[in-house]
Amino acid sequence: MPFPATRLRRLRATPALRDAVRETRVDAGDLLLPLFVHEEPGRAPIGAMPGVERLSVEEAVAEAQECARLGVAGVVLFGIPAKKDAEGSEAWAAGGIVQRAISSIKAHVPGLLVVADLCLCEYTDHGHCGVLCTTSAGLTTVDNDASLPLLARTAVAQATAGADIVAPSDMMDGRVGAIRAALDEAGFTDTPIMSYSSKFASAFYGPFREAADSTPQAGDRRGYQMDPANGDEAVRESLLDAAEGADILMVKPALPYLDVLWRVKEASRMPVCAYNVSGEYAMVKAAAAAGYIDERAVVLETLTAIRRAGADIVITYHAKDAALWLQ
Repeated sequence: MPFPATRLRRLRATPALRDAVRETRVDAGDLLLPLFVHEEPGRAPIGAMPGVERLSVEEAVAEAQECARLGVAGVVLFGIPAKKDAEGSEAWAAGGIVQRAISSIKAHVPGLLVVADLCLCEYTDHGHCGVLCTTSAGLTTVDNDASLPLLARTAVAQATAGADIVAPSDMMDGRVGAIRAALDEAGFTDTPIMSYSSKFASAFYGPFREAADSTPQAGDRRGYQMDPANGDEAVRESLLDAAEGADILMVKPALPYLDVLWRVKEASRMPVCAYNVSGEYAMVKAAAAAGYIDERAVVLETLTAIRRAGADIVITYHAKDAALWLQ
């Protein structure tokens, strides 16, 4: 019935009624907190990301314990090794920083999900996501096929250390299939792959590169990460990863790509994760510090929008604060 018989404001009249008919909810159990683990003792602040720090293994365990106490679903681990080389060999070293962090967190907080980010950019001395080669035209680029065995080797090392999920973020073609085959051959048939299936070459990653010490020494990543203008290609990338064996798909970043998130969810009907990235976090923190916004209200609205667009899981640096506010 048209107005005046139909009045949608009736459903907004009281807080209890608004809550009862709310379509989208955010729970701490939907959230994953990124952690940057380094070889140094203690904690080191990250200038571009207030409230986020590089952590020793011991401090990463403490953060994981706090996440468990707050009901946050899990953590995503990024490693910052003491030494780097052209191949990124510390990524798969049995005693590598992420492998040690995985084992220690699982020993102390066994019920918490531990997701291992799977990429070489933090471990290579050139900062790219795979090994480099020179093309016939004299251009330096990432050698896609030569990088696949190294990524697969890293996945097995992470699973051996106890990772609940491996999450390839390199955007090499064919890497999900290579990782799935390597995990299965090593006996890790039950280890899921959460693929960064639609990872865009975004301007929103700047603070992360400071945090992870992963800025490319030359060039950029537009040759393998996605063009921000392309939505159809993002869906195609996601469906290809699903066909290769991905168990969860991811869209990164989140807020400028909510349309892509929706399309990937609708096309795949699979669990989908969205990464609320460092630049999005830093902007909220800066605006809140200046008094321009209410941080709590903006963060909870943002997480609700990401969930409404189709995300089953949200990776966010706000995870602990959001968990407290949601209580």
